[in-house]
Amino acid sequence: METMEVTGVSMKRSLSIDENDDLAQADEAKRQKVSECHLAKDQETLDDGCALNNETVTRQSETTTAREGRINVEAQIEEEEEEDGLLEEGEEEEEEDGESFADMMKHGLTEVDVGITKFVSSHQGFSGILKERYSDFIVHEIGKDGRISHLDNLSVPVDDEDPSDNIFTVLTEENKQRLEELQLFKNKETSVALEVFEDTKEKRTIIHQAVKSLFPGLETKTEERDGKKYIVAYHAAGKKALANPRKHSWPKSRGSYCHFVLYKENKDTMDAINVLSKFLRVKPNIFSYMGTKDKRAITVQEIAVLKITAQRLAHLNKCLMNFKLGNFSYQKNPLKLGELQGNQFTVVLRNITGTDHQVQQAMNSLKEIGFINYYGMQRFGTTAVPTYQVGRAILQNCWDEVVDLILKPRPGAEKGYLVKCREEWAKTKDPDAALKKLPVKRCVEGQLLRGLSKYGLKNIVSAFGIIPRNNRLMYIHSYQSYVWNNMVSKRIEEYGLKPVPGDLVLKGATATYIEEADVNSYSIHDVVMPLPGFDVLYPKHKISETYKEMLAADHLKIDNMKHKIRDYSLSGAYRKIIIRPQNVSWEVVSYDDPRIPLFNTDLDNLEGKPPPVFAAEGKYRALKMDFSLPPSTYATMAIREVLKMDTSIKKQTQLNTTWLR
Repeated sequence: METMEVTGVSMKRSLSIDENDDLAQADEAKRQKVSECHLAKDQETLDDGCALNNETVTRQSETTTAREGRINVEAQIEEEEEEDGLLEEGEEEEEEDGESFADMMKHGLTEVDVGITKFVSSHQGFSGILKERYSDFIVHEIGKDGRISHLDNLSVPVDDEDPSDNIFTVLTEENKQRLEELQLFKNKETSVALEVFEDTKEKRTIIHQAVKSLFPGLETKTEERDGKKYIVAYHAAGKKALANPRKHSWPKSRGSYCHFVLYKENKDTMDAINVLSKFLRVKPNIFSYMGTKDKRAITVQEIAVLKITAQRLAHLNKCLMNFKLGNFSYQKNPLKLGELQGNQFTVVLRNITGTDHQVQQAMNSLKEIGFINYYGMQRFGTTAVPTYQVGRAILQNCWDEVVDLILKPRPGAEKGYLVKCREEWAKTKDPDAALKKLPVKRCVEGQLLRGLSKYGLKNIVSAFGIIPRNNRLMYIHSYQSYVWNNMVSKRIEEYGLKPVPGDLVLKGATATYIEEADVNSYSIHDVVMPLPGFDVLYPKHKISETYKEMLAADHLKIDNMKHKIRDYSLSGAYRKIIIRPQNVSWEVVSYDDPRIPLFNTDLDNLEGKPPPVFAAEGKYRALKMDFSLPPSTYATMAIREVLKMDTSIKKQTQLNTTWLR
């Protein structure tokens, strides 16, 4: 095996990036040292309201139905109030200036900027398009029992305890609006009275069931007023009731959690859960999952929700586009972050230029050797201010710099209202004035400004603490990843792809050194390297000094990674330097129409669609790849090894724009 430096690879068509990344499972789950676990990708992108999507170009080949579906869902979400971080009524997102996306992205990072410089194989690269359609990238979650999640059953478990389907139609839209305002404390009313026009016991029972099922936290009673019957809805237990569904309304014989398979298109996991929670009128924190999944993809994963019936969940299939829920079951326990074996990927690279021999070489290398386990580009953000710079400032305890890096104006691709917010902050340093420019308050900029407004500019630590913990930790984990990428490139440059004395390997969760006498007992696939922290070992060779030098250049001490604020203390972790994908298979297919899907999804199979038929000799060729990866590994880094090209948005956008011209 030999390593190769990154060189300029000529490419006619490009790769766009936005993949699955099950990060940071360790901090929330077990804080174990084995680095199959770091912060979830969606904390990587912070909030869709604040950062332009990581997509290089919106492809015309994406179906009109899918686009309408997104609009349908998002339009309903936008009706929510401003405090939910969404647009107020009458406000619209501003159009970007005429500058092209490629021009705006020229200020972004490249792979070299974040330490991604080596390849493990010597085959010749070739070009191809990843995610020309988001349906070209499919992710199936692999559970801790090794079972791959598939959506293949939409039926609802039969349960005599469930109310009839009439609960979904018995309430008028006006009554639903009144009940929702009562449920969410949006007005001063303490109750809502619903007149019963067809006064039968059956009708009253259905109304009682409808209110309790559709509006968690509300109780009901029957009252007679002026000779008329009313169902009166009121709060059962104050504001906590919304987050904690009523215990007495759930059958004791039934598991408290409804587990289901979520099939989603072009939505990340947290966005999907926010949508589901709004339609169910519950708090998002009653949902649990094992890992977050990609946005620009079709993904299939298991979700659990507390005390929501399969019947209610299945009803959402009639309301939502780009989502499908199925494979329902009731279980005693929720799901936990990190409790998965990994993910199965099905990826199509369209319009490839490589010969059959080149493809065979590349895929055999991926199967037999693997790829360098770099943290992918999305780990470091998409704007001209990388997330690792913010993390470095946090670790240095330079809080004024933290605020400046997050809020200062920057070149590149951003929403117009965010640009105005930054300009206002630069001009006035007034958090309230800057906040007024920002209709979307839930993004990290909005949260920080709210904190500064509340605590003042002299208490930045408390102001920064308003940002959700995972988002805050994302910055320092980004810095760890930046250091790790650079150190792995140095390690491979110095010693190649073989274990050497002083390297680290894991025995269980404990790191030990490779001794001279034991070198032949290990392979490069056993070697791990540490993410910097106060509770890890460093290699006993030249790279240990390189770690110290890199941190010293950033005014940090490798032997003092404890922060005076406990949340920002880094214990460190270990991560394998080479990953060999499992269950690797591939085929090259020919096709004429770039708009057609090249394989069936779970939903296609449920609907009985026949698989695609390929031309014997078509106008285009595509490489279809299947492989499995453990958590916290980046599929784009595997594809980078196959194609031998820079996967940064900056490079890919420029190449893509050149091709489009």
